[in-house]
Amino acid sequence: MAKKKALVVGALGVIGRRLVQHLEEVGGWDIVGLSRRVPDYPSKAEHISVDLLDRADAEAKLGALGDITHIFYTAFQARPTWAEHDAPNLAMLVNSVEPVAAASKGLEHVQLIEGNKIYGSHLGPFRTPAREEDPPHMLPNFYHTQESWLRDAQKGRAWSWSALRPHTVCGFAVGNPMNISTCIAVYAAISKELGLPLRFPGKRGAYEAVYQVTDSALLARSMVFAATAESARNEVFNITNGDFFRWKNVWPKFAAYFGMELGDVQTIPLTEFMADKAPLWERMVEKYGLMHTPYADIAAWPFADYVFGTDWDVMTDTLKIRMAGFHDYVRSEEMFLELFEEFRARKAIP
Repeated sequence: MAKKKALVVGALGVIGRRLVQHLEEVGGWDIVGLSRRVPDYPSKAEHISVDLLDRADAEAKLGALGDITHIFYTAFQARPTWAEHDAPNLAMLVNSVEPVAAASKGLEHVQLIEGNKIYGSHLGPFRTPAREEDPPHMLPNFYHTQESWLRDAQKGRAWSWSALRPHTVCGFAVGNPMNISTCIAVYAAISKELGLPLRFPGKRGAYEAVYQVTDSALLARSMVFAATAESARNEVFNITNGDFFRWKNVWPKFAAYFGMELGDVQTIPLTEFMADKAPLWERMVEKYGLMHTPYADIAAWPFADYVFGTDWDVMTDTLKIRMAGFHDYVRSEEMFLELFEEFRARKAIP
């Protein structure tokens, strides 16, 4: 079987980083990673630093990639308002795919990572469990914009596409703070250092609502499946760990793991209350011999406020990808505890 060559766009994020590692583990892949920063983890993958918002830079650096067989697009750039997300995130996708598709005549598949916000999960209660055929919320939504462009770009081409819609991806990545597992771990570590119990900082309704997450390792496996299975050609799939939970049922186990007393719900905006904790964190880094990561790059507190402020059920139907042939699952409670253990082993938290 001919060796495949993957282009991972956004190779230093939680999703891209784990995908690169998975492709190396399974073998049979040559890998090129794209990002603006230099890789912070050991890898055999070739790396290209590129500004995907600069079409000339993208063409100069990607136009020579003549043997890519699979593009995995995991990049994202945040903007202050939802409407402002459209233009830059579409441009990055276009500037990734077009130069490579023109140069790589053997391109087989382009995969796009989306998310449950296409259903309006960030706006308030929505139809649950959400299915892939459900309409998006009132536009704009950059996921819808990207998918629409990809559908049109593929017409008449030999390559196929797929889109995956994970929710709240959890994993390990340095300098990528939009990760709820990291937010929980750092919040717990700081609370413990201050002699506080582990209180749930979000809304009471969020503590009790149904929620879901996606393990980055499981997502990586599903990405390879969707990029290579005939049953996944030109299809969209929801993907999560496959289970649902309520924070009120897992929070006591988090407290036990960190050796803390369990507190009650105390709704505080973490963006505000964690803003002054950088000096404390720096002292903790020295005290416990932790990796020297800037405090601003450790945890995204506005993201944590968003997750812990979601006081409505968040559920998606993942039967479609199972029916297509992907059957992996992960127990979310066990995933969190394993990630906390990895964070400790890597000296990211005490």
